[in-house]
Amino acid sequence: MNVDYLVLRFEGPGGLPKAARKATSRGSELRSAASAELLGFESRLSSQGKMTAERIILSEKQAIVASKDSANFVAPIMPVALIEPCASIDYGIASTINPIDLATKAKTSWGITEVGADRSSFTGQGVRVAVLDTGIAWKHTAFAGKTKLSRNFTNEGRAHDVTDRNGHGTHCAGTIFGQTIDDIRIGVAPGVQTALIAKVLDKLGRGTTEGVLRALQWAIAEKSNVISMSLGFDFPAMQEKLVDLGCPPKMATSRALKAYRENLRQFEALIGFLLQEHSESPGAVIAAAAGNESLRHIDPQLVIDASIPAAASTSIVSVGALMRGQSGFTIAPFSNANPTMCAPGVDIVSAGHKGGLVAMSGTSMACPHVAGLAALWWESSAKNVGQASGSLVRAQLLAAANPSGFAADITIVDRGAGRAAAPHV
Repeated sequence: MNVDYLVLRFEGPGGLPKAARKATSRGSELRSAASAELLGFESRLSSQGKMTAERIILSEKQAIVASKDSANFVAPIMPVALIEPCASIDYGIASTINPIDLATKAKTSWGITEVGADRSSFTGQGVRVAVLDTGIAWKHTAFAGKTKLSRNFTNEGRAHDVTDRNGHGTHCAGTIFGQTIDDIRIGVAPGVQTALIAKVLDKLGRGTTEGVLRALQWAIAEKSNVISMSLGFDFPAMQEKLVDLGCPPKMATSRALKAYRENLRQFEALIGFLLQEHSESPGAVIAAAAGNESLRHIDPQLVIDASIPAAASTSIVSVGALMRGQSGFTIAPFSNANPTMCAPGVDIVSAGHKGGLVAMSGTSMACPHVAGLAALWWESSAKNVGQASGSLVRAQLLAAANPSGFAADITIVDRGAGRAAAPHV
């Protein structure tokens, strides 16, 4: 059975991830064994070495040969999917007041207040932020006056068509850098002027690992300081794909699990390479949603760890969703465990892709709060320290996370370092 693989190669001097330096230099059997399509996916870090990627049709046997040859990381291209917003009522979350009415009265989405963005002297000015999602409704008034760089990594539309036909990407972007709408503040970092929109998910919220990896490389090449991702590797869809190709169900499950592991290693290697800090690049901060697969409302033990890619690397800030409770902050029933930190993720009011404002819940809504905060910390570091880098801003985010104010039964496993917070001076 032949399937599409993505092959990452690392070449060059020191500074590459340790795993990449273990590559052998034997003559490549890969090109003679398979049909290869060069993606034009090449790192801009010439002095630190070079990374290239190819999409190649391989049998499993050929993939094993390729992984032992000069190709460093070989993995089947897997489906990915957006982390679907959750309906509060399905998780036993009572809503006595319409979230938009509440935001109208407070003149802000409640998450802005709880992370302290409304009390910060920083707005994200001068920071470049990338959003990897379903695109954006760029004509929405929340994004008026901003500079957009765009690239479409799906099969939906043309190369630079990032029209959001789903709504997820627009909502996330609005929380990161949206401007005030109808006297309601929705954006954590409204001063961000340059937005890089990578459409990696179509109108159904579907994409591939190839699209995500290419989008990450593009975002870093375009000098993004902060990257936001609210998506996950779709294991069930990979299993179904293999069954459709004629693989028996049990074998398809086994092969899908193997593909999941290989994509995890490939993703981790790519992140390690792209986030290197040196004279040509200050690195970047990547925020990713922890996932919505937990079922705390049914049984406190029905909780799973943060999903991939949020948990793929310690360099990624994985974000869980918190909500307000009668005895302090609590964790949303759907939110996966062991996030790096947490942020408001229930009844978040932001931009709707058809105009106006909409409320959504999910770790997808918590993640852009942290991406926006990273933009504030980046601006703060540039002003107060004289420079900013991905590692410094990640450290500042962690140090500022507030572990207090939670209900007594909320542990570090649930909340991570605590509630994400903004710089104030």
